[in-house]
Amino acid sequence: MEVKTGGHSFEVQTVSNFDISNYEFDDDQKRFTLYITSGLENNLGELYIPQTLLSGNFTFYINGEEYHPNVKINNQISFITLNFTGSGDSKIEIIGTDYLRGLNQTIPDEPTKIDNGGGCLIATAAYGSELAPQIQQLREIRDNQLLKTESGKLFMNSFNDVYYSFSPVISDYERENPIFKELVKITITPMITSLSILSLSDDSEIMVVGLGLSVILLNIGMYFVAPAVVIVKLNSKLINKDSHN
Repeated sequence: MEVKTGGHSFEVQTVSNFDISNYEFDDDQKRFTLYITSGLENNLGELYIPQTLLSGNFTFYINGEEYHPNVKINNQISFITLNFTGSGDSKIEIIGTDYLRGLNQTIPDEPTKIDNGGGCLIATAAYGSELAPQIQQLREIRDNQLLKTESGKLFMNSFNDVYYSFSPVISDYERENPIFKELVKITITPMITSLSILSLSDDSEIMVVGLGLSVILLNIGMYFVAPAVVIVKLNSKLINKDSHN
């Protein structure tokens, strides 16, 4: 979403399982309003607002009622996790106390962009909360290792383009089907554990690439090579058993 105000243009990013039909920004009230439509009872979204657009102490409202989402802030963005119930049309209001912090009234060549990718919808649905330790681990690896290098940023941009094309559908089905949710959790837990290898990075390009390749190879081994070996051995035993009979 591109927000133009005060002679500047800002990019606000969002990933969610609901649709944003419209949005508006009121610079006098320092208020960013989202008009959403959802076909689900349980709604989950992640919103990234540049600190230069809106910052300070936030107040949130959903359909006129005050709401207290999880908010994390760094020197670039405010990362807001929206988790609420109710299908149909809703209005989300985000009110800050600071507006255009540190900016002059000039128009930049391009919208102010943020580097962070979205959150992991599939893992969040599997573990039941964006505050789960596994979700925090994913965010820490993304923010503290991957996004500190150019190769990591390129990887995250490419990954997000693919991941967010299908993850909302899977996360929705997880919430609707508890058995599927548990299967997903069992499947992704080894992968999330393996990502802890990236915490060994010293923020250098070579180290991030090397550790990243190690994680990829490890997961290929866990999810493809090991099962293939087991299947081949079982098949071989069955063939030998049949031949003896």
